[in-house]
Amino acid sequence: MFRSHFKPARKRHLFVHAHKPCTQSRDVFALQMLIFWQRGAAAYRVFAMNDQRPVAPPELPPETPQTQRRLARRVTLINGIAVLFFLGLAAVWLAADALLLVFACILCAVLLYKLSEIAHRRLHLSRKLALTLVVLLLIAIVGLGGWAMAPQISEQSTRLAKEIPAAVERLQSAVEQHPLLKRIAAELPAPEQIVKQMGSLVPNAGLFFGGLLGAIGNVVIILFVGIYFAATPQLYTTGFIRLIPQTKRTRAREVQQELGHTLASWLMGKSASMLIVGIATSIGLSLLGVPLALILGIIAGLLDFIPYLGPIMAGVPAVLLALSISPELALYTVLLFVGIQLVEGYLLQPLIEAKAVDMPPALVIVMQLIFGTLFGFAGVALATPLAATLLVLVRMLYIEDVLGDRSARRSGSG
Repeated sequence: MFRSHFKPARKRHLFVHAHKPCTQSRDVFALQMLIFWQRGAAAYRVFAMNDQRPVAPPELPPETPQTQRRLARRVTLINGIAVLFFLGLAAVWLAADALLLVFACILCAVLLYKLSEIAHRRLHLSRKLALTLVVLLLIAIVGLGGWAMAPQISEQSTRLAKEIPAAVERLQSAVEQHPLLKRIAAELPAPEQIVKQMGSLVPNAGLFFGGLLGAIGNVVIILFVGIYFAATPQLYTTGFIRLIPQTKRTRAREVQQELGHTLASWLMGKSASMLIVGIATSIGLSLLGVPLALILGIIAGLLDFIPYLGPIMAGVPAVLLALSISPELALYTVLLFVGIQLVEGYLLQPLIEAKAVDMPPALVIVMQLIFGTLFGFAGVALATPLAATLLVLVRMLYIEDVLGDRSARRSGSG
């Protein structure tokens, strides 16, 4: 019984000791496999992170000769536009006097064409015959008026050149008697300097040629070139339209017609206003007893072409001459000019702006200052029609075409 009991126990002991090494080897193998797998996974992750190969861009099709020519044309066009822009700025800066003279010729042509159109419509004449009649009437009026008033104009012009310095001297002596105004009198220019400055206006007013003869020559040039422009306007307008691409020619004709209508309406109204102001000033100064009323009225009528600044420039010599007689007469002269300007501003100016472009006063004055600084007296004289031209171009080409705001269209323009 002891043996039978011992033998199974021994067998179980031997079986346990015999299988221990096999179990340990399996555990070690599993642990090694786990470590190997972890190391392999870590190595794969490192390899995947480092193996970020750049993706090759898709191959572009080779440029054809037609594409290269198109690109070359665009580059050439951009460079040409830039060169033309800078050349245009240089031409405007260097040939400003000539360009202002050309613009004055265009204004004369617009006025003559508008007058001939009225004669053509009212008298049922041909266009060229109506233009001839208008030119002859203008030459007759100016010639007969100048011939009739030439002696008085010449005499009063000479007296005016002498009276203005004397009036300034009397004003300075009167102001120096008051201590508060003595500093102002010290800042006034000398009478000789005033005469020199007034004389310097003549070359600047000449636009292209200097001196008094140059100013007369410019008037002749403006008149003759204006007649040629007004006789065959289609020749010049059609030639200008042909410089514009065909898709934009219809709009270019609309802009051109609007510019012509605006300038013609403004010139007609301003011409009537100048005539009324000149006659009213001469009659008013004569009734007040101010000397040299005729030449002062002519100056006031001519300078009325320049809004806002022109009446001030015309009123200064009249007030100085009136002040040389009495302070009361000077006060009445100031009131006369103020009354004429009020009538013009509230009655004549709205009629002009109703048919032309409405220009803000601040814009007109700023344009006068800018063009006066750049081009002298001629720039001041032509600042208002230039401002009207710029307003029409900005409204039609930028506000309406680029921004698409058709509400800016002037009432009555279509």
